[in-house]
Amino acid sequence: MFMKQGIRSVFIAVMIFVLAFTGACAPKQAPNAERPPENSGTDVRPPGGGSNSAGSGKSSSSEEEADPARRKLEQLSTAEKIGQLVLVGVEGTEPDDTARRFIESYHVGGFIFYKNNIDNAKQAVGFLNKLKAMNEGNQVPLLLSVDEEGGRVTRMPQEFQALPSARVIGDAGSTGLASGLGGVIGRELSGFGLNMDFAPVLDINSNPDNPVIGNRSFGSEAGIVSEMGLAMLQGIRQEGVIPVVKHFPGHGDTSVDSHLGLPVVEHELERLRQLELIPFARAIEDGADVVMVAHLLMPKLDPEQPASFSKAVITDVLRGELGFEGVVITDDMTMGAIVKHYDIGEAAVKFIQAGGNIVMVGHQRERQLAVIDALTAAVNKGEIPAEMLDERVYSILKLKEKYGLRDEPAAGPDIKAINQEITDLLKEHNIKKLK
Repeated sequence: MFMKQGIRSVFIAVMIFVLAFTGACAPKQAPNAERPPENSGTDVRPPGGGSNSAGSGKSSSSEEEADPARRKLEQLSTAEKIGQLVLVGVEGTEPDDTARRFIESYHVGGFIFYKNNIDNAKQAVGFLNKLKAMNEGNQVPLLLSVDEEGGRVTRMPQEFQALPSARVIGDAGSTGLASGLGGVIGRELSGFGLNMDFAPVLDINSNPDNPVIGNRSFGSEAGIVSEMGLAMLQGIRQEGVIPVVKHFPGHGDTSVDSHLGLPVVEHELERLRQLELIPFARAIEDGADVVMVAHLLMPKLDPEQPASFSKAVITDVLRGELGFEGVVITDDMTMGAIVKHYDIGEAAVKFIQAGGNIVMVGHQRERQLAVIDALTAAVNKGEIPAEMLDERVYSILKLKEKYGLRDEPAAGPDIKAINQEITDLLKEHNIKKLK
């Protein structure tokens, strides 16, 4: 009897020990603990940074508030995304059926205006406001752009006092003058509702026989071009207008006008690093948002494709070596450098594939539609994959959001005040010639 009780006591003690041990080792869970959410694995990042809800089809309200460009992108159809890749020109001084079709049917991202689109201040304000009203049905505001450099490249009506050329500014050597005139340009443009300026020119005028740059450049040295160019860029930007630096990787050492033919630049990359690329590198360091790529054939970098749709130039040099993460736009694809040598639709597709964002097609409705058709076909065939399309468009939407673009009507610039400011600036810096 004693032996049986002893064995039983030992058995009970062992069982108590085992139960206590296993209970201590078991994982503890709060009574109301929730299960981990499904699809909570890898955090996918959107193009250009930020968080992306595309993987799960869901996004938190805080993420949407923090990244309105991402929210906007997710709301766009494929056709609307393709439209954002294109900036077109229009004919005349009033919106016509072609302009309406570009907006309502093709959802283009914006327009470029030339001298023949602007007669006077009142007409220009009315023209631009009507285009904005046409765009009310679209989700994304328009880029409304011009080439306003000062000097011989101007689109402003004659009510404004003329501005000096970049070369005059460079010869004066005053960043205050460059910044002040940049501010003047910004106020002129923003008064009309224009929100993008293809300036400043960062080409170094190293070839005196250059037929297209000349006094559009601030000078023949990298230092003066960089200093004056950055000062003008900052002046334009401070007025809420998007400055576009051009013409990457440098149009200063050419003897052919790319409006008429295809210039060939034989420089190797090391030479470009020592001269032509310096102002662009400085601008990128200073936060430039948009770079225009020139129509130049550079055989040492890419013997087949011009810079304007060369992966070696756009992805490897501009984005890779210089670290540019903003928007890349072409020079006008209807220029002779392209249409005399390449199919404009194929060139547009290659530009997007090479790392570009916006194809500028300034003239001829047939060529503008050819570009839209080619981009659409490339997307449908997967030649421009959905992820690539989203990356390119996301950068454009981020740019428009950064500058607060809205399709609100403009009241017009204060011409009298601006002209007085120009007079005061020129007098302060003793500028007596404009070219």
